[in-house]
Amino acid sequence: MTIAATNRYLAGLLEGRPAPQATPLGWFNDLRAHAVDRVSALSVPTTRDEDWRFTDISPLTKISFQPARGAGSLEAADIEPFVLPEAGARLVFIDGVYAPRLSFNHWGVEVGTIAAGLSATNSALQAHLGRHAGFDNNAFSALNTAFLNDGAFVNVAANIIATKPVHLLFIATQAMAASYPRCLVMAAPGSAVSIIEDFVSLQDAAYFTNAVTEIAIADDACVEHVRVQREGAQAFHIANCAVSLGHSSRYQSVSVAIGARISRYNLNVEQTAEGAECAIDGLALINETQLADTHTCIDHAKPHGVSRQQHKCIVDGSAHAVFNGKIMVRHGAQLTNSSQSSRNLLLSGKARIDTKPQLEIFADDVKCAHGATVGQLDADEIFYLKSRGLSETAARNLLTYAFGAEIIERISVTSLKTRLEQTVLAQTSRPS
Repeated sequence: MTIAATNRYLAGLLEGRPAPQATPLGWFNDLRAHAVDRVSALSVPTTRDEDWRFTDISPLTKISFQPARGAGSLEAADIEPFVLPEAGARLVFIDGVYAPRLSFNHWGVEVGTIAAGLSATNSALQAHLGRHAGFDNNAFSALNTAFLNDGAFVNVAANIIATKPVHLLFIATQAMAASYPRCLVMAAPGSAVSIIEDFVSLQDAAYFTNAVTEIAIADDACVEHVRVQREGAQAFHIANCAVSLGHSSRYQSVSVAIGARISRYNLNVEQTAEGAECAIDGLALINETQLADTHTCIDHAKPHGVSRQQHKCIVDGSAHAVFNGKIMVRHGAQLTNSSQSSRNLLLSGKARIDTKPQLEIFADDVKCAHGATVGQLDADEIFYLKSRGLSETAARNLLTYAFGAEIIERISVTSLKTRLEQTVLAQTSRPS
């Protein structure tokens, strides 16, 4: 598809945009107007773009999606399979629209919607909304911002330790619809919170989810971020997440990609002050003709930063997984300690994995390492398990499950971890 054609595609998505809700906030109106201008100037990325050369999203541009119209009518029983009993608060969005009847907040952390925050003229929104997930050169982030009217808003006050997780549940119910989920999470100095960002579907037809999440972590604060993408088999899922780390702050992330026909997740973590730490774990579990792409960038801009990343892919059938992880250590970011590992498992002769770990280091007193492996199950490990009485099929199933379960095990929410382990077990087990 030509650049002109991809420009027309984005313009077509904008044409269906409902009139923005009136707001007296000039900065918010300007933010959306600038996003509309950038959508008009940008084009859908193609495999000619370096960051997308392994990821062909042309099937997306062949479908004319329309904005989701209103929220589907769901009852509590409809979302029961996704309920997390440990959650202290839950925000439910149906096709991108907030569903207050299915949402709750049982404790004092400010958990609500962006629309409510705007109505209350919350100054924190102006300081952070649209300030971290840049869209000047990102068509999908710009498109999300152009549609911005509402979203999830979590604001943890200083020195508040949230003992129960916040569950942000995004449910797709409409075929051929495009939704634009938005999340803003702010953790004030000395606070801590766990966020579960969960994308699910109640139908199997094609639809498009274009999500943006911004997380601002202040000095000495901690955010645990679990992101689960289990969209429908025909879905398209493109997401951008930007994280800002303050002095001695900590960010722990586990992302799991299971669903969608084509998915892309961009995670950018920026260390803005000394002593920040992040730990990023990811798992892509795909089969048949799925394509799952994960792009990450950890930007060490200040000294004494620590980061650890492990990403795993399990690919079966004719599926295609992509991982591109960049670690940037800027000039002056001395005593940075960073490691990155990309481990990938091919379960069939037609499966494909493209992995590209990167280090860009401009400081001289650092400790950085990265590595990548792509292969099949270890024959010696299979032989060992067979020698202990397992059949070859059982041995392969057990090793494949263990490979993925290592990432799932790092999720602290027991009910979610159990469900995902069951999913991994079901998808990695082959009949004997």
